[in-house]
Amino acid sequence: MKRLLASIHDVSPRFEGAVDALFDRLSGHLGGPRLAMLVIPDHWNSAPIAPGTPFATRLRDWADMGIEMFVHGWSHKDDMVHTDSKTALKAKHMTAGEGEFVGLDRAEALRRMQRGTALIEDIIGRRATGFIAPAWLYSDEARLALGDAGFGLAEDHFRVWTPADGKIIARGPVVTWASRSRGRQLSSLAAAAVLRHGLRPTPVARVAVHPGDNGVPALLDSIDKTYSRLAKTHTPSRYADLLAA
Repeated sequence: MKRLLASIHDVSPRFEGAVDALFDRLSGHLGGPRLAMLVIPDHWNSAPIAPGTPFATRLRDWADMGIEMFVHGWSHKDDMVHTDSKTALKAKHMTAGEGEFVGLDRAEALRRMQRGTALIEDIIGRRATGFIAPAWLYSDEARLALGDAGFGLAEDHFRVWTPADGKIIARGPVVTWASRSRGRQLSSLAAAAVLRHGLRPTPVARVAVHPGDNGVPALLDSIDKTYSRLAKTHTPSRYADLLAA
């Protein structure tokens, strides 16, 4: 069986309206709520998810529907001063100050992972499915911290793996879109057009959307085309199905 893994990134009370719209959109393509949500505990340290709030209740309701919940960093904000040139380059050009884990050492990465996991699991009443770093960017030490934290699954832009043993269980690029500039919109539209055809023979296709996509009609049109096309060749599935396989 070829699998289609769908996800909504940056799930936060700050983006509640956009998340709702994307949830409805994706559910239509997937035949129901067969998707994952990547939850930010406190977006940019100014939008906390507090237990007992209406948004926390919604998270639990979504989890009760069978939606997989991933810990998506703590704040999604890169608050480090990078002295390593390679890391600084990634932080500057691959994301707009949101690669929270791109420069963290092992201890600090683990602290944020554990803090986020404790909050989210307390709210949803079950284990989180795994961890995905903001912008899919990890320092080498953050990757080591994944195993320390005991996550069952992790993902970057090109693979899904089990942190306990480093085993790769899915390969291939994520189809995703960028909304923060016209140039990035155009490049992501072109990439999606290629990938929604190129990924058809692959065992696993991953497609991820972000709240910012919801405000750009051209991106929404591309999202619809991508899910519609890949749903013809791949079965909408859960990340946990990769472990069972």
